[in-house]
Amino acid sequence: MNGWNLRDPYVYEALTQMQNQSISVQTTRGSVRGVLRMVMPDHIVVHMGGTPFYIRTEQIIWVHPAAMKE
Repeated sequence: MNGWNLRDPYVYEALTQMQNQSISVQTTRGSVRGVLRMVMPDHIVVHMGGTPFYIRTEQIIWVHPAAMKE
């Protein structure tokens, strides 16, 4: 048996479509704005200022595409 399950398949699908784009993510701990580099079933990786931020998908409140200056 697999050790994980996909809790929010619609959110996962939406996130995969935003991969390699600038996004804003509101989490239970604050917000992150950067480039979405990786989408996994349990977390995403957002690069902000050259630093990767690993965000658990269960901590995401909302996410949307964002214009960014780099």
